[in-house]
Amino acid sequence: MTASNTAATAPPTPDYFSVFALPRKLWIEMAALEQKFLQLSWKLHPDNFVNASETERELSLKRSSELNDAYRTLCDPVARVEYLLAIEGARKEGEHKQQAPPELLEEVFELNESLDELRDAKSEGGDLTALKARLESAQKNFQQKLEEVDAELFAVAKHWDATVEVEASGTNPHAEREAIKQRLNELLNGRSYIRNLVANVQKELL
Repeated sequence: MTASNTAATAPPTPDYFSVFALPRKLWIEMAALEQKFLQLSWKLHPDNFVNASETERELSLKRSSELNDAYRTLCDPVARVEYLLAIEGARKEGEHKQQAPPELLEEVFELNESLDELRDAKSEGGDLTALKARLESAQKNFQQKLEEVDAELFAVAKHWDATVEVEASGTNPHAEREAIKQRLNELLNGRSYIRNLVANVQKELL
């Protein structure tokens, strides 16, 4: 079967993990992923479809675009989690809720007060030195919180991978998987909120 015929008769594109013949696990060996991507890209290269029909060429371009999307998503650890939750039905694709972690509500309130004070001082031409120093300290604190969230996200992702392996052995850890997906969603929402908060502080400090 020629490359053009393969593209023309290809079934609908599966999920991004299946594109690379990978299980739905959150740890991926990057070198192997890149090698597979290059192999698939070569098969879909326009040079292989010079004598193909217009329909076949369009389909190969569509497949190539989908392959690039899959590779870009799976290369990014956070995007990979978001995508996994989307195809597992636990998160709308492209959804980025910003939700303050409950344990940080008091610190977030204090930070927002400091931001308001800085804005007022700027508009009134007041002394910004002490306010900026306070915000710089808060920014470092929330940057550390972001790193802690990323560390927990990594740990929960490893837990998810363990359930995938268990499922492959014939066990059905459904309740555990649902709890993990919920926690991953919470961490992503908290991460989005903290990252936006840090960005806002940085903007005001400029």
